[in-house]
Amino acid sequence: MKIAYRYIIRNFVGPLLLTFFVAIFILLMQFLWKYVDDLVGKGLEIHILLQFMFYAAGTLMNMAIPLAVLLASLMTFGNMGERLEVVALKSAGVPISKMMLPLAFLSLLISVFSFWYADIVSPKAQLKLRALLYSVQEQKPALNIEEGVFYRGFEGYTLRIDRKGSDNETIEDVLVYDLSRHQGNVTMTYAKSGSMKMTDDENYLLLTLKDGYYWDESVNVESSSARRPLNRATFSEQYKRFDLSAFKLEAANEDFFSNSQTTMPVRKLSKEIDTMRMQMDTFEMMASRVFFDNLYYYHLFLSDSNSSHINDYTPVELNFTHADCERMYNFAKISSEGYVNSAHYAFEESEFRKSAMYSYQVEYQGKFTYALACLLFFFIGAPLGSIIRKGGIGIPLVITVVFFTIHFTLTVIGKNLALSGKMPVIPAMWMTPFVFFPVCFLLTYKATVDSNLMSPETYAKLFRKLKNKFTAKRKEV
Repeated sequence: MKIAYRYIIRNFVGPLLLTFFVAIFILLMQFLWKYVDDLVGKGLEIHILLQFMFYAAGTLMNMAIPLAVLLASLMTFGNMGERLEVVALKSAGVPISKMMLPLAFLSLLISVFSFWYADIVSPKAQLKLRALLYSVQEQKPALNIEEGVFYRGFEGYTLRIDRKGSDNETIEDVLVYDLSRHQGNVTMTYAKSGSMKMTDDENYLLLTLKDGYYWDESVNVESSSARRPLNRATFSEQYKRFDLSAFKLEAANEDFFSNSQTTMPVRKLSKEIDTMRMQMDTFEMMASRVFFDNLYYYHLFLSDSNSSHINDYTPVELNFTHADCERMYNFAKISSEGYVNSAHYAFEESEFRKSAMYSYQVEYQGKFTYALACLLFFFIGAPLGSIIRKGGIGIPLVITVVFFTIHFTLTVIGKNLALSGKMPVIPAMWMTPFVFFPVCFLLTYKATVDSNLMSPETYAKLFRKLKNKFTAKRKEV
């Protein structure tokens, strides 16, 4: 059996690694397509793009691992069934359950690794990715001054170059609008020719303008004099410097994203959930506390207003003056308005904490359900592969896509139900395992008893039986 176990494991590990990297590649391409608008045109260096892809792949492993387990188990037992190796082992007295035993143990180890990765490594990758993505989104597009186009990449300036030389430094017919005074296109510089190049440290762009003129129609706001008609000057050579620091990638502070639920391990998520519950209880008690405080102070106000009418020894009928009634009415109105505002504030804050608690709980439960998905997908792929007895990549890939789509759809539905509060978080997030567990049990049982579940002849016989029964009933009628 040890030789058979080693053979089965060796046949499983190869497709597992292959399908894992294929799944990572497909998911990564989908992720990059989502953020392609934030990446294109920024002039990012190769190491920044590789870093971005590395962190993105690190966050997608939780989805790729179950997908790889499902496809690899389908291919392994499908190939063994197609080569009649499953039949040979059964004839030697080895049931399908024993064939699945080493891979089931390996899938269990993969599930444990998946949970460890989701708890320790994935939050760090999420933190790095979110900080890098924010830095890329905030970065200006790369410096790209085209011919005959007004370029507005420099803050406070608009630049137009009619023609550029083959060396990409010589320029002709240059217009520079100075908009830094926020008075419109009232200050302009024109040059017939010139050159542009960056400094050695690439912090500034230097423009050398030749044979041009300059005019200024701006208003001098510091002077009380009227608007001057025009200031005009000519020059043979002029220099302008533009700051390029805004075009460089500046790393964002990772602490800013550390409070996101996707960047927290299980222990921190549990603490945040407890904190949200305590804050919800505090705000829920606030409304009742404010109500009774207002009621108490209103009682004191009545007592003070009525003190002159009350005899400590002889009870008498209370008679309030018009001024007392008006004062009590105003006090009651102000108190009720304060109570309504306090109750509304407490409700809004409680709902905000509740929504945050749901998001923390969803992330907390998701770390367990995605790890369990590895084990569930094995008990779908292995028995199904031994039943269909089709190797290769075609049919296993189709089946994998179908089951993974169902899993992903149910997970998204459960997550949305949990986040909206329409369903408790635990049943919503564990809805997918509850649905897949009977499927795993059924397929494992059918594979154990050599069922013809995927045989076309089985369904053809069932269809003929139903057709004969329907025909017999029609004849009786």
